[in-house]
Amino acid sequence: MSSSIIFLLIAIAIVGVLVFVAISITSKKRYSFDKEEYQTAWLRIENELDKDNKATYNNVIIEADKLLDKALNEMGVPGKTMGERLKKSSTRFSQLNAVWYAHKLRNQIAHEHGFSIEYTQVKHALSSFKQALKDLEAI
Repeated sequence: MSSSIIFLLIAIAIVGVLVFVAISITSKKRYSFDKEEYQTAWLRIENELDKDNKATYNNVIIEADKLLDKALNEMGVPGKTMGERLKKSSTRFSQLNAVWYAHKLRNQIAHEHGFSIEYTQVKHALSSFKQALKDLEAI
C-alpha cells in the first residue's frame, strides 16, 4: 500500500472521530424518566385540586412546581434554584413563557403573605406545568 493511501485512511479516521465527538457533545441527551412515577405524582396533583376548596389551590401549584424541578434535577440541569434551571433548559419547552408564568405564580404563593389565587390561574398554571413535563418526556 502506498503511503498516500495510508495517510488518507488515517485522515478519514481522524475526521470520523472528530465528527462523532462533535455530534455527541452538541446533541440533546435524552433522559429516561420513570414515567409511571411521574404520571402517578401528576394525577395526585390534578386530583387534589378542588374548585370549591381554595385551600387546595396553593398546594397544587407548589407540588406541580416541585415535580418539574425534580425532573430538571434528575436530568442534571445545573442551577441552585428552579429559576436557574429553567434558564438553562429554556430550549426544551414548547411554551417557555407559560412555564415561567406558572413558576412565578408559585413564587408569589411561597413568598407573598396573603397572596390570593383564582381557580382559572391554577388551571392555567397546571396546564403549563403538565406541558413542560410532557416536553421533557417525564409524563
